[in-house]
Amino acid sequence: MQIYKTPLADIRFNLECFDFQGRVGSLAGFEDYDLETVMAIIEGIGKFCENEFLPLNASGDKEGVSWDPETHEVTTPKGFKRLYKKYMANGALGLSMDPKYGGGGGPITIAVLMGEIATATNKSFSMCPGLSGGLITALSAHASDELKEQYLPKLISGEWSGTMCLTEPQCGTDLGLITTRATPNDDGSYNLTGTKIWITFGEHDLTENIVHLVLARLPDAPKGIKGISAFIVPKILQDGTRNPVFCTGLEHKLGIHASPTCVISMEDAKGWLVGTPHKGMRSMFVMMNHARLNVGQEGVSFSEIAYQSALAYAKDRRQGRALNPARHEKGAKADTILVHPDVRRMLLNIKSTTEGMRGLDVYVTLLLDIAHHHEDKAERQRANDLVALLTPIIKSFCSERGFENVSEAMQVCGGAGYTTDWPIEQYLRDARIAMIYEGTNHIQALDLVGRKLPKGNGRLVRTFLDEIKEFCIANKGNAAMTEFLEPLKDASKLTGELTMLIGMNGMQDAEWAGATASNYLNVFALTAIAYIWARQVAYAQTLETTQATTKVKTARFYFNHVLPEVHGLAAIIKAGKAAMMDFTDDEF
Repeated sequence: MQIYKTPLADIRFNLECFDFQGRVGSLAGFEDYDLETVMAIIEGIGKFCENEFLPLNASGDKEGVSWDPETHEVTTPKGFKRLYKKYMANGALGLSMDPKYGGGGGPITIAVLMGEIATATNKSFSMCPGLSGGLITALSAHASDELKEQYLPKLISGEWSGTMCLTEPQCGTDLGLITTRATPNDDGSYNLTGTKIWITFGEHDLTENIVHLVLARLPDAPKGIKGISAFIVPKILQDGTRNPVFCTGLEHKLGIHASPTCVISMEDAKGWLVGTPHKGMRSMFVMMNHARLNVGQEGVSFSEIAYQSALAYAKDRRQGRALNPARHEKGAKADTILVHPDVRRMLLNIKSTTEGMRGLDVYVTLLLDIAHHHEDKAERQRANDLVALLTPIIKSFCSERGFENVSEAMQVCGGAGYTTDWPIEQYLRDARIAMIYEGTNHIQALDLVGRKLPKGNGRLVRTFLDEIKEFCIANKGNAAMTEFLEPLKDASKLTGELTMLIGMNGMQDAEWAGATASNYLNVFALTAIAYIWARQVAYAQTLETTQATTKVKTARFYFNHVLPEVHGLAAIIKAGKAAMMDFTDDEF
């Protein structure tokens, strides 16, 4: 039984809390996208996903995709082609894209919120337009005007779809090992030969053309990561002929069964250079950073839909009597399990982190819009700094906590949650991949400590911690905020101390930084979400609604039962690397 209602009230609360109207809706070009318009769009997309995406989620998972080794074609589950046509017709994919190429010109914030809803209701299906969105972003930033004119209109309309082709059998994270080669032709095109693996929607029957963004090496390429170029390789060429880029197999996976994960083989396939030779990682990182934020958001999506399922179960399932006799339901032989403290603990673990992560997502996506559209250069730089700092945190922490939350929801439902009678087991399988793809979570942690912390001599992290400090100072006279400000200040101070510790030790010993990076990222994330919750509490105090009252209670749970995790993580970080690196290989 699939249960999902778009969390419109919480979405609106966050847009109001972080001042969408004043900070983004007022930017030049967004005059048609005030808060009421955005909420109307989100409500419409929510109804569409509830009515169209969700009914195909379980059936698509059961049926999966099929591949024909003779034709190399992939068939998606029943109903997916019809759904894609409906989705394309409503124009959702292009709402935040460039109007010059047929987009709606709306804020990125709309796309991110739509992405949460789409992923929650049908993760597998949502990956196809999601990959297209990343390709559109990369081409918009780095492709020539000619390539933009040729590809963007049909990608934005959804008539064509896109992929990202990085990984090869011998290399995943270490892209410097790529061997796919690109040979230049006299007409300005290139012939690409090589094999890519784990290509999401690399082949399917939803669109007439599939456009691949492929990493490859030119004949004169330097060794390693500095010798990689990016190319557009379409399935169907301009003259209508079939390009020799084929799906030669499908992966058999734990989850996302309705999303084809393809082996893609190219034998002198025609391609066109995107950007500068040997600088392909620039365009690929644009696409990957777009994807990493979306992957982190998957944790919010799965947390939300699993929570709604577990809550419905807890309100219906009767087992035992409440420990407090005052809570006994008169005339009933047993009370619903919602009365039991441990069930409430599990549900509130999910609720408090889900709403905190959603708030962090909204906070960051508003910054993305500011970084792209604000007229003031300093404001754009500040927003860019914060997005760069928080992207690996969102990808890693939200995907990890999201998976834990789905597991917690399954625990609420007991044995029923482990069966296919309830949908949580599918959510658990579908959610697990988010910790792995688009850069494993430890890669995100290494990115945070190795790139983001040192950048600008610590400018990025100082900017964020200073913002927390300024917020605490601005609200120190509010007695109702004290219970939230004090632990926030302590966590922020601890994060700053651990940042210095990792900076000092990491410069002298890279292994020390590597051994502590993941736990440090989680400390940073818990602190960032505490800041988000404090902002939400401050806004809730200006309202006189039931939602505002519940917000404060939920924040109190987070501060009392989740944020203290930072202290245990800090102790582990301070222990350093010795306990893991002192083992010889033979001792494992």
